[in-house]
Amino acid sequence: MAIHFRQVVIIGVGLIGGSLGMIIRRQGLADQVVGVGRRIENLKTAVALGAIDRYVADPQEAVRKADLVVLATPVDTYACHLQGWAHCLAPGSIVSDVGSVKGTLVERSESAMPSGVHFVGAHPIAGKEKTGVAAGSDQLFKGARCILTPTKRTDSTALARVTQLWEETGSIVLTMDPHVHDQILGAVSHLPHVAAFALINALADLRDQQVPSLDLAGHSGGGLRDTTRIAASSPEMWRDIFLWNRDNVVSYIDRYMKALEELKQLLKAGDAAGIEQSLERAKGEREKLNTVSPSHS
Repeated sequence: MAIHFRQVVIIGVGLIGGSLGMIIRRQGLADQVVGVGRRIENLKTAVALGAIDRYVADPQEAVRKADLVVLATPVDTYACHLQGWAHCLAPGSIVSDVGSVKGTLVERSESAMPSGVHFVGAHPIAGKEKTGVAAGSDQLFKGARCILTPTKRTDSTALARVTQLWEETGSIVLTMDPHVHDQILGAVSHLPHVAAFALINALADLRDQQVPSLDLAGHSGGGLRDTTRIAASSPEMWRDIFLWNRDNVVSYIDRYMKALEELKQLLKAGDAAGIEQSLERAKGEREKLNTVSPSHS
């Protein structure tokens, strides 16, 4: 029997929250999906696109009758949100999220729950460089991984219900320790975003400060677009991800800079054999990714 909720509240009806709302409504997984957000125009669009049934301005009003609340806002806002309305939640209700950082964030969110209310951390590894509910799709999570991050405090029934929900979206659901999650995602997701943002900024500096007469954008090809696609992602969202996972990200940036420096020294030395060996290693590692079913970035 499919999972069913009375009222699902989505706080932050953007790409991820909106796509989840579309699926819940179209598959009849809840009696009602209510949206809460900062911009009324976006919420009106969410209603028109079928991501939510209705929206309210007051989150306290929205969550009082909810048996599931999904935080789909930038992760740095969680504490403020929970402080504002967690006390209005009914016993037995569940709060979950879709954030790309877990670790300490999960522990703090658990501590903010009133007695009888359960928090289950979730991270659907699905997305696009585009943001907003207008980019949403009821197919967004199909075949993608969704990592749940239970702790010793996680209620087993709440975990089972959140697991079922994400399975209904077509996701492949995994469980992982919250801190291990941040170590792994810091390497395979957060560091690539750092590299993409930094590369675009480096090219902008090259254009503006050194060779402004060169038409770099006009001559860019698929290589640049593929390498930097994720640099079009939300700066607000990624600012918070980087800060909340800063220890892992800084450590991985050091490792990345070491790899760049090693290649730089090979180039300066004119070491053709060494360059080829480095590139062959990278090529082999990249080809291994083709054997693994990819999640969306």
